Amino acid sequence: MKFIVSSTALSSHLQAVSRVINSKNALPILDCFLFELKDGTLSVTVSDSETTMVTSVEVNESDVEGRFAITAKTLLDALKELPEQPLTFEVNTSTLEITVFYQNGKYSLMGQNADEFPQPPALGESAVRVELDAQVLLNGINRAVFATADDELRPVMNGIYFDITTEDITLVASDGHKLVRCKTLAAKGDERAAFILPKKPATLMKNLLPKEQGAVTIAFDERNAVFTLENYYMVCRLIEGRYPNYNSVIPQNNPYKVTIDRQLLLGALRRVSVFSSQASSLIKLRMNENQIVVSAQDIDFSTSAEETLTCQYSGNPMSIGFKSTFLIDILNNISGEEVVIELADPSRAGVIIPVEQSENEDLLMLLMPMMLND
Repeated sequence: MKFIVSSTALSSHLQAVSRVINSKNALPILDCFLFELKDGTLSVTVSDSETTMVTSVEVNESDVEGRFAITAKTLLDALKELPEQPLTFEVNTSTLEITVFYQNGKYSLMGQNADEFPQPPALGESAVRVELDAQVLLNGINRAVFATADDELRPVMNGIYFDITTEDITLVASDGHKLVRCKTLAAKGDERAAFILPKKPATLMKNLLPKEQGAVTIAFDERNAVFTLENYYMVCRLIEGRYPNYNSVIPQNNPYKVTIDRQLLLGALRRVSVFSSQASSLIKLRMNENQIVVSAQDIDFSTSAEETLTCQYSGNPMSIGFKSTFLIDILNNISGEEVVIELADPSRAGVIIPVEQSENEDLLMLLMPMMLND
């Protein structure tokens, strides 16, 4: 079989899907791209046995249909070095010898039998379907993925929870210390449904979606989900189990509210956290009338720092401790100029929300406090 394809088009699609491949695979065939030529379109499949991704590339000309597997790393590294030009692939389907002709030379490599490549699972009869705009899904994943856990004992916390209702879709992630709840009113389901998307496929989608336009279709049953984009198609195993009731941990009616410029607070936290204890990264926020004092100290090394910022706050003076790295993460993942930090007392979680929500979005982040010794 023979086909001609643009080197940059092929290379960019291969780069995008190659992130699925693990560095160590139980099956040697999973180190390969599966190439399948059909009706003038080349589809490329990669898999790590739990997540399978397929992309399609238009070919300029082709003769017969066929399929073969080719070692991913060798092909990727070889294509990276080529400028834009047509590549001619010639494949001997009986011996699986592959020759790639380019402007001034050729690559020769051995293919592998495509039949060894595992088939992705099919969805059951009861699969639920929802449609989201690509940018809405990207926003939700971007906001939530940093808060997922790496917890072997509670695997349900290691992914993003999609909570679908007939009015909206909410994406939730939490590691027990911080929690993100991103509700979008721009999409909804036909019925109540939910699934937990593992961190790896969520990160893969985060890398693919910026270039996508239009709608993404998500279909899922109890075990697997299928994401259909314009040029990509992903099947992934879901995390099974029951996600905790996230609304019950969000404290309501918090009497103390601090409104502050997000970048101002972020800058102060980055400067002051340098002086916090390396073991705990504890940072202390002390609120007084219209001002907030950010302080940290490391008793072992006799270093400390404090910075005073103006903010909107009226209420009794109050101090609360947070892990600085978590608070910086949260502020980095909120867009908007000003944030409100809602507090009840130093032992209860702080709720952080943007003053101005993005259109059709309701974003809330929560952070558990740390004990202060004073």
